[in-house]
Amino acid sequence: MTPNDQLNTEKAALLAELDHTRQRTLALIESLTDEQLEVPWHPGVNPPLWEMGHATFFYEVFVLNLLDGTPSYDPAMDDLWDSFHIDHRDRWCRDLFPGRQPTLQYFATIYDRIADRICNQPLTEQALYLYRYAIFHQNMHIESLIWCRQTVGYPAPPGAATGRGAAGEPVSGDVRIPAGRWRIGMPADSPAFARDDFAFDNEKPQFEVELASFAISRTLVSNREFVAFVEDGGYRCPEWWSFGGRKWLCSETDVALVYGSSEPLLRVPRHPLYWRWHDGQWQERWFDQWLPLNLDAPVTHVSYWEAEAWCNWAGRRLPTEQEWEVAALANRAGGEFRRLPWGNEPPHAGQADMDGRHLGRLPVWDFPAGDSPFGCRQMIGTVWEWTSSQFFPYDGFKVDMYPFMSTLQFGDHKVTRGGSCATSASLIRGTYRQAYLPQRNDVYTGFRSCPLDNRTEDK
Repeated sequence: MTPNDQLNTEKAALLAELDHTRQRTLALIESLTDEQLEVPWHPGVNPPLWEMGHATFFYEVFVLNLLDGTPSYDPAMDDLWDSFHIDHRDRWCRDLFPGRQPTLQYFATIYDRIADRICNQPLTEQALYLYRYAIFHQNMHIESLIWCRQTVGYPAPPGAATGRGAAGEPVSGDVRIPAGRWRIGMPADSPAFARDDFAFDNEKPQFEVELASFAISRTLVSNREFVAFVEDGGYRCPEWWSFGGRKWLCSETDVALVYGSSEPLLRVPRHPLYWRWHDGQWQERWFDQWLPLNLDAPVTHVSYWEAEAWCNWAGRRLPTEQEWEVAALANRAGGEFRRLPWGNEPPHAGQADMDGRHLGRLPVWDFPAGDSPFGCRQMIGTVWEWTSSQFFPYDGFKVDMYPFMSTLQFGDHKVTRGGSCATSASLIRGTYRQAYLPQRNDVYTGFRSCPLDNRTEDK
């Protein structure tokens, strides 16, 4: 392939991804009525039109302004679309923002300008990197538009499929990962012209680590496994909860005084967010529907503290993020480098629950085609998996072109890995590190676990 052919191929791929991202965003906005666009305030979501305007503004700032010095579409709106210049609550001030049609027009205008620039301007390494960065940023907001619907109880997003039968046969138990020296993260000098080598700053620089042999569960923790904890009174037993977990429990509950006693009684939550006990069965709210709890599906929308408490109750532990990456990718020092459990090909529908397709309704033993080299299932997609690791930079970390991608989360966030059912397949790889505060349970988070003593037999 000549250099010119390579450039044309890259331009065609960029345009296809830009258009796919555009159409998915439009579908998520246009499927809501004007009334539904006025979502109630919640700390974990944004108004959908603000999400659209913010992502559009990102294309302006980090592509058109940075590369060409192009003036803003509407300079008076710049501070309002910029997440660092407007408080979260102020994004609900209706009088500050344009309505549906002006926002859609802004979105269309900037997308057309970006597409035109890709077609008609030289594709430099810097430009390619910035295009990808802006497209990936838009896909992050596609995920937040999906969890917004779940949070406020709107219908499932367009394209959600609920009729597929499960693939494969049930599996369970642990797999053993041998001791060895492993590669973690992405190379610091990943060339932007290599599509598979794109990485955010917190994934770099790559390093090697020596790990002792350990075991990890083949599958995610299922609703069936978590129900056992709930029904054993797990939310009322302080011995299973760390100090941080007990503090979270108190912050999530009302405090009432028992009649005749001066001691407070905590009415603690007895189950995960979106569960309820109704008509003699456990049910789970899936967008705007209450459905019987699918016991074989992964437990979802649990905080780090809930995952940690379940592990304490079960006599297990959460993996570290390094253990998670080794179990998912098996990148030995000096060996083949995988970006995904099956290799380097992007995920397809038979390998992972992503792109808002099945949205966590399939069994934990589904998607055998996506197994890691060690036999771990659904390490990509389904749920962001909690690890025990704090979100810190790797040694040698350098801030990327967007200085707030990682730096604001270092220290007080926990690392999750793998992507979720709402994550765009184009965005994820096994080295990707997502950071969430440990109390977050409104996003698509779940977990798998490791035995405490690591004396599990190979399976």
